[in-house]
Amino acid sequence: MIRTSRAHLNVEAHTHQGMTGKNNEDRFAVASFHVSEKDRTPVLFAVLADGIGGHKGGEVAAELAVNHIMQSVAKGDGKFSRHVIEQAVNEASSAIAAHSATNDNLKGMGATCAIAWIIDNKLHTAYVGDSRIYLMRGGRIQQLTVDHSWVQEAIDKGILTPELAREHPNVHVIRRYLGSTVPPEPDFRLNLFDGEGAHHAENNQGVELQPNDVLLLCTDGLTDLVWNDEILEVVRTKPNLKEASRALVNLANERGGHDNITVLLIGVPAEYRSKTAPKKRKSNWLPWIIGTVVGLLLLLFAASILTFNLLRRLGTATPTSAFSAPLPALVTETPLIRPTFTLIPTRTASPNAIQSTATLTPWPTNTVRP
Repeated sequence: MIRTSRAHLNVEAHTHQGMTGKNNEDRFAVASFHVSEKDRTPVLFAVLADGIGGHKGGEVAAELAVNHIMQSVAKGDGKFSRHVIEQAVNEASSAIAAHSATNDNLKGMGATCAIAWIIDNKLHTAYVGDSRIYLMRGGRIQQLTVDHSWVQEAIDKGILTPELAREHPNVHVIRRYLGSTVPPEPDFRLNLFDGEGAHHAENNQGVELQPNDVLLLCTDGLTDLVWNDEILEVVRTKPNLKEASRALVNLANERGGHDNITVLLIGVPAEYRSKTAPKKRKSNWLPWIIGTVVGLLLLLFAASILTFNLLRRLGTATPTSAFSAPLPALVTETPLIRPTFTLIPTRTASPNAIQSTATLTPWPTNTVRP
């Protein structure tokens, strides 16, 4: 792919360390491309990571995750491929694990990630952990991702309600993360509606975004404290994405800000039209008009022939009558001039990369985040 300086979609991001004084372990990156010199299809790639680990381990892990995933995808041909994402995630996870093994202060570090790959207006997603992706369209917000966490599994099994899960002691225990001893499997489920089966959700990859759609990539520092309907209300009521991103971060901080908060908003312009959709053919009425005129002329020609034959028969017939004297001729024949038609020939008209970042605790240790 070829890097470009301007994205075809609107992008705004805001990150904050929260109100506890901890380092900001969230990272994110956004870059825009064209597929190639010949193929000018626009591409936007965004990745967000939330670091896990004490000292500086979390921020190191998140930085490695974002850099490796971005670089790996940027070397591709611009066409979405599950294999490309799987390879990028595995490389990032291996790099984090290897780095952790060389420094005692970094042992146990890891990161979550959320990826949005938009080719023209077609959305592809992948994720590991509990960083989320939302789609806002009209008056509806939909969480596209499924948290890889202990509480989410409890919710799925009916053990916990979403309300109780927020206050559960295992709320930050995650099942899948980059840097684990076993490379994590990226999740390609893209849930456009609640309750979709895994196979159906994966088949939603490549869904077309519509004008005025807004995507949100965020870490759990936001979603732990701000409800989905509140997110939608903020985005809908703010005049632009910049103010919306800051308002979301501020709202989470007002409610305690107990973790790092990162918000990445991607908006489809109201006037956006797909660059790859087939162009509508312009209506060409000229052939239809010419065809209609020619058809009418042919009908008139046929009618004149019939009229001529009828008049000739009437003129030569010998009528029968009770009178012996012949009746005067009913019609005086005059030579009919057959019209000459010139058919008109028909014609066919020719028609940036911003900086990088979510937060979780490795499942093997089932450590609850502070």
